[in-house]
Amino acid sequence: MCRYAGLVSNEVHLDGVDRDILFHLQQDGRLTNVELAKRVGLTPPPCLRRVKRLEEAGVIAGYRAVISPEAVGRGLEVLVNVEVSANDLGTIKALEETLSSYEEVVELRRMFGRPDYFLRVAVADQSAYETFLIGKLTGLPGVLRVQSHLTIKKIKGGV
Repeated sequence: MCRYAGLVSNEVHLDGVDRDILFHLQQDGRLTNVELAKRVGLTPPPCLRRVKRLEEAGVIAGYRAVISPEAVGRGLEVLVNVEVSANDLGTIKALEETLSSYEEVVELRRMFGRPDYFLRVAVADQSAYETFLIGKLTGLPGVLRVQSHLTIKKIKGGV
């Protein structure tokens, strides 16, 4: 833990080997410790200690399976900006709970400035998105404006 001008930080110091471990685990979270150790130039025991330290410090927040959207019938991804007209806490909380409950919403972020919310929506096709947009999103209490962006091609990032 480091202190700077009265502020406390739980930032973890990462050296080159730690960053290499993180890189390889991001590429393949199912690597065995033996294979990971070989890739980062360590023997298995110190590699495992480093991974455990990174997990305990919260640097590695978890492991998961990456599901192909197309394989589960959600091949169309739409990025959605939502602006709200409400400024009372009750309406905002209800809106966030409702949006979070929709299985089509795979990511929900409250933003500074405009838009107020950013959503990543995964559906089967344009017809399914229209059903979601008309049936679930527009008309929610507090929603002022919705702007949809269909992805042509994902170049980098995002799971």
